[in-house]
Amino acid sequence: MNTDIFDGFRVRTQLEDDGYWTAYLDDLRGVSAHGETSDEAVDELKIAFGLVKRDYKKRGVSLPVPLARKAFSGSFNIRVDKRLHKALVFEAHSAGVSLNHLVAQRLMGASPVHMYV
Repeated sequence: MNTDIFDGFRVRTQLEDDGYWTAYLDDLRGVSAHGETSDEAVDELKIAFGLVKRDYKKRGVSLPVPLARKAFSGSFNIRVDKRLHKALVFEAHSAGVSLNHLVAQRLMGASPVHMYV
């Protein structure tokens, strides 16, 4: 899907229990539209997004930056129980890798991680 028409915001479509489709802008909460087909929902989303952009402009407020266009450092902190921390350090040491490497490998294997460019 061409995200340029949505200024870089990611679009997700979902078939609802009632048989209708909903199109969402994942990075801009509260912006969605419905249709009988996925394409119709996206077409309606284009209209809704245009209205949202007009409202932001009217209020003199900038749209948030889509996640896909943000820069990430590749670093974040997480707090865990000190017993888990200790166990992970011992496991990393036994494997001959850094704690960072061990945790990164676990995160990659814990669930499917899709790389978006």
